[in-house]
Amino acid sequence: MPDADARPQTDRDTWVRAATQTLADSGVDGVRVETLARGLGLTKGSFYWHFKDRRALLDAVLEHWRAGRIDDIRNRTQSAPGNEIAQLQHVIDTYSLARNRRGMQVELALRDWARHDEAARAAVDEVDSVRLECAAALFRAAGCDADEATNRSLLLYAYVFGLGMMDVPRDTARPAAARQFIANLITGR
Repeated sequence: MPDADARPQTDRDTWVRAATQTLADSGVDGVRVETLARGLGLTKGSFYWHFKDRRALLDAVLEHWRAGRIDDIRNRTQSAPGNEIAQLQHVIDTYSLARNRRGMQVELALRDWARHDEAARAAVDEVDSVRLECAAALFRAAGCDADEATNRSLLLYAYVFGLGMMDVPRDTARPAAARQFIANLITGR
């Protein structure tokens, strides 16, 4: 018969997810072991079973975010030869229609953290670099020279990221015709 006072078991990912949510809501200073444990209904001992200290948790949050963002953009920018512009149009449409408010809160919290933490800065820089390079590779494969591909990639990233930060309904503010117009400007088609 189970012990009525036994606390639920958890894994490392539960702590990372909880810390990521807290980061989005309260910034890095809000990520506290005791507060997370209380919120999860766990003991601090459970935390220390999975992590050496708070910094190890923060590093795990950074790695989880970094790997997830890099996997996402690499998957979204895969294209069969000859379909690069269509894939770029799809990427633009996907990111300009998606309303992932929580994802943007995490992104902004990480960028704020990166202003004063070298490890966070390195993770953000790597994600930005991969995002820009993946898009630039599609532009180069579509026939753009290296400089144009780099510039169009930056324009795409600025549009998608900037739109994500706007707190307006996307379809109302940007009907399909407007999204297509903007996508055509970015892709040069």
